[in-house]
Amino acid sequence: MSPKQSRGEQTARRLLDAALEVHERTGPAGFTVPAVTAASGISLGSLYHHFGSFDGLAAALYQRCMAELLDAIVAALERSRTARTGVRAVVLAYLRFVEEHPAQARFIHASAHAGYLPAHAAAIAAAKAPRIERMLAWLAPHVRAGRIVDLPGPLIEMLLIGPVAELSRRWLAGAPDLDPRTAARLLPDRIWRSVSAS
Repeated sequence: MSPKQSRGEQTARRLLDAALEVHERTGPAGFTVPAVTAASGISLGSLYHHFGSFDGLAAALYQRCMAELLDAIVAALERSRTARTGVRAVVLAYLRFVEEHPAQARFIHASAHAGYLPAHAAAIAAAKAPRIERMLAWLAPHVRAGRIVDLPGPLIEMLLIGPVAELSRRWLAGAPDLDPRTAARLLPDRIWRSVSAS
């Protein structure tokens, strides 16, 4: 990598780091171009050079945060041996990520209905695809063996991740009656029952 490329990557990383910090500190209302350029010390011109627009920066940050979450889930899943422990690993890895990386988790969940995502949906889907494929590849032998229900990939993904994602969204928003540690104790077996073929 040339020095110019290295500097470019460092600039992009600083902008993404600053954007996450601003979002965590101010919430969506304060997540603005002036706030991010001030926090990063990087010019508006550089932001546009690297990301095309502020929406492009936000989409890139969402993509980075989602990749970190999925990487944690896939790593936990691939260390598992049985179908049941694999499902448990997915649930616990998601909840652990939310507790250990609340800023990233908050950005993921706050972005779910953000206006910038549709324009960047193809790039986001392309970044997620290899990670989702690894999850489905791990599950496939268990589906063939009749241990996990045979459903289309997106539906299996919804059963595994949907309940945990919704719990996390509400907890991150401050719901007083939800707690990831309680969920970690109670949800894995219930989610296992929802995907178990037996």
